[in-house]
Amino acid sequence: MTRALLWLSLALVAFRVLSAAFVVIQPGFTDAYYYVDVARRLAHGQGLTADFVWNFIEAPQLAPLPVPSHRFWMPLTTVVQAAGIATLEPLLGAFRSAQAAIVLVAAFIPAATAAAARSVGATPRAALAGAALAGIGGGAFAPAWVTLDSFAIAALAGTCFFIAFAQAADGSVRAGALAGALVGLLFLARAEGSLFGVALLALAARPVSRRAGIAGALIALAVGLGWLARGQILGGSPDLLARSVLLARYEDFFAIHPTGAADLATMAMTRVGALWSDLVVALFGLLAFLAFPLYLGLRAAWRLPAVRALAGLALLIYVAEGVIWPLHATRGSYFHSLAAFYPFAMALVALGGEAWLNQRDAAMRRLAVTGTLLAAAGLAVFGLATWNTAFNAPYRARLAALDAIPVGPFLAIDAAAWRYIADRPVFVTPADGPGIAACVAARYGASSVVVEPAHFSTYDGLFRGLGPQVFEPAIDRGGILIFPMPARVICGFDQQ
Repeated sequence: MTRALLWLSLALVAFRVLSAAFVVIQPGFTDAYYYVDVARRLAHGQGLTADFVWNFIEAPQLAPLPVPSHRFWMPLTTVVQAAGIATLEPLLGAFRSAQAAIVLVAAFIPAATAAAARSVGATPRAALAGAALAGIGGGAFAPAWVTLDSFAIAALAGTCFFIAFAQAADGSVRAGALAGALVGLLFLARAEGSLFGVALLALAARPVSRRAGIAGALIALAVGLGWLARGQILGGSPDLLARSVLLARYEDFFAIHPTGAADLATMAMTRVGALWSDLVVALFGLLAFLAFPLYLGLRAAWRLPAVRALAGLALLIYVAEGVIWPLHATRGSYFHSLAAFYPFAMALVALGGEAWLNQRDAAMRRLAVTGTLLAAAGLAVFGLATWNTAFNAPYRARLAALDAIPVGPFLAIDAAAWRYIADRPVFVTPADGPGIAACVAARYGASSVVVEPAHFSTYDGLFRGLGPQVFEPAIDRGGILIFPMPARVICGFDQQ
């Protein structure tokens, strides 16, 4: 199997390179822009800092630039990209260097999946099929393995965690320590990765694996406390809980003064809606037509501690995302969390599919495996085409409008994206509305405010030319409105 796995991995790397060359030609969305913006600074010796403000969590009291970064997002993706930039930037440039680092991480996903499949009892041939499914990624993860985000990192760390967990469950302290380190990496990649530590506590509760569980838990705890200590040293964000858990509207996440918490009925309905939405995301993210072999694989390997851990953690994170962070979950957070489970799930798909197909003749088996892989590849192409439409079109529109934006810093809804595109400081338009935006612009010496077709609801009047005009007349570039700042702004508001 080793040679076949090597050729499969190389073929999938070639597919990733083609995906990067022709589709994922820029970061695409806020998270990815943010990671690479900060990665450039980290690679150039400026630490985890940002010369833009994507959210006022990172600029309490409108702190001056540069501000400490990663008060909300986790740092590992930025660190990995910074390593790529530090190594390859003279040859490839910052973006492609960061992307190369992510593609390198993703290159190991097929091998990790094959190892996971073998650990649950799949034959070498079935393990290879599982590796192919994970590496192809289907419609959801084919673009994700190339984007400048945490997907590939979480996928590799999550798969290795379940493999190490299986050995730790048998009492291996070394495997328990490795599992703990991997929980630490999952946490540094995605905040909900800390919940993987619950599985370590389960190990510690069993006599046979108590030492392994304690060792892993202590290592994971040390990593987590180290990162949390950094946040406390920086002063913390006093309203982070309100902005992440108690939001009444998602827009309030980007406000200086959120409108307040929702009533109990609204909070309950929001969470019910998020749980339903996340269930649909899980089904289609894991390729809905593979739900049956996944079920068969879970049933066949349920005796294994790692498989029960997968099911338990998947359920825990599903509930946590939907109940604790519902507004964030439905805007991509839950989909991100699936990456840590996806390769191991494909390993179970291979196991379950193999058990079912063993009852069929050879022709049926070949047809089913070939059809499944072709369907996954077709969905991967569809996913890449969808990514191209969703993210490259807005990127080109922003590029076309760039020359109309006056020189100097400015405000826009997606500050991380515009920082990358314009290569100058950018500040998020506060969701409080144009009046507060004018004050923020005056505070930071911004020359203009950019309002795109996708904007916070408080900017509807400004975008439509209605209501009081806070700024100079707009410059329209393909539906993107640029409002130059007036010569004088009278402003007084509480910045706390």
